[in-house]
Amino acid sequence: MTDLPALGVYVHWPYCARICPYCDFNVVRDRGKTEEQAALARAIVRDLAAHRALTGPRRLVSIFFGGGTPSLMDAAYVAAIVDTATELWSPEPGLEVSLEANPTDAEAGRFAGFAAAGVSRLSLGLQSLDDAALSFLGRNHDAGQARRAAEKAAALFPRLSLDLIYARPGQTVEAWTGELETAVALGAEHVSPYQLTIEAGTAFHRAVGRGGLIPTGEDLGADLFDTTQRVLEAHGFDAYEVSNHARGEGARSRHNLVYWRGEDYVGVGPGAHGRLTLDGRVATTAPRKIGDYIEGAGFQREPLSPREAAEERVLLGLRIDDGVAFEEVAALGLRPSDRRVRDLVEAGMLADDPHRLRATRAGRLVLDRVTAQLAS
Repeated sequence: MTDLPALGVYVHWPYCARICPYCDFNVVRDRGKTEEQAALARAIVRDLAAHRALTGPRRLVSIFFGGGTPSLMDAAYVAAIVDTATELWSPEPGLEVSLEANPTDAEAGRFAGFAAAGVSRLSLGLQSLDDAALSFLGRNHDAGQARRAAEKAAALFPRLSLDLIYARPGQTVEAWTGELETAVALGAEHVSPYQLTIEAGTAFHRAVGRGGLIPTGEDLGADLFDTTQRVLEAHGFDAYEVSNHARGEGARSRHNLVYWRGEDYVGVGPGAHGRLTLDGRVATTAPRKIGDYIEGAGFQREPLSPREAAEERVLLGLRIDDGVAFEEVAALGLRPSDRRVRDLVEAGMLADDPHRLRATRAGRLVLDRVTAQLAS
C-alpha cells in the first residue's frame, strides 16, 4: 500500500445556521430541509464512487469535512461517507478524518456522535474569544460557548485545532496577545490564526464600499502577525504554514498538507474542487447548486497546462516552511540563478536555498507579491 500515490478527500457540506459577513464560500442557510440533506449525503457517496473509477487504487491519507458547517450534519451521514471512502481507497494507518465545527452548545452536543462516526480531528471555529468581536463577525456563539466546546472537543477527539480571526478593526496587539494566550490554555495542539480579509461579494465588502467598515492597515496587520508568531512560538508551536501552527510534526494537518505539497485530492459536495494526476494535472469541479448536484449533473474535468500547474505549486507550496523543489516549477523557468529568485533572496523574501523555493518570515507577510513576481 505504501507504493500507492497519496490521496485526500474533501467533502463540502454547504449548510450554515447563518451566513457570516466575511464568508465567500459556496454556502446556503440551513432551513431544516431534512429530505434534501439526506439526498445530498447519498449523492456524495455516489460521487465518491465515480471518482474511484477515475483515480484507481490510491492510499487514502485524509478525509476533510468542510463547508458550510459540517457540525450541522447528521452523524450517520458522516459515518456513511467515511465508510464509503475507506472502502473505495486503502486507508493509511492513523487515517486523519477532520471535521469543521462551530462551538454552539447545540453543535457541541453532536461531538460524541462525530467521534463515533470516525472523526479523529475537530477543527473548531472559535474565531474569537471576545464577545464584542464575535458579534462583529456575525457569529452565533459567545465566548463562554467557545470555551465549553473546546474543552469538550479536547476530551473527545485525539486531535483538536482552533481557528481564530485577527486584524479586526480596532484590535490591539495587547488584546490579541491575551486572546492567543487564552486559546493556548484551552489545550489544542494546533492553532490556525487567519488575518481578516475583505472578499468581494461579502457583506463586509459592501460595508467597506459604503465607508462603514475600515480594514486594519498593513502596519498594524504586520504587528499582529509578528505577535502571533512570538506568542505561539513561546508555547512550543511551530509555524509550519502561513496561518497554521502545530505543537510537533504529528499535530500538523495532514489534509492541508495534501494541498500545500501538491498531492492529489478528490472534491465532493456542491461546488467542491479537486486536483488529480491522471494524464497530467487535472482540476475537477462539482456543480455549485445543491439540486444539480443531487440530480447527478457530474463533476467537470479541466486539464491544467504545465505552466498552470507550476503556478499553482508556487502559490500553495510557498505557504509551508518546506517550500517547493525547483524541479516542480521548471515550467516557469525558475532556478536558483534566475533574476526573479535572486531579487527576492536579496530582498530577504526568499531563503538562499539551491534546491527549493522557500519563503522567509518577511516573505510570508507579502506572499501574494512574492508569488506574483515568481510567476511573472
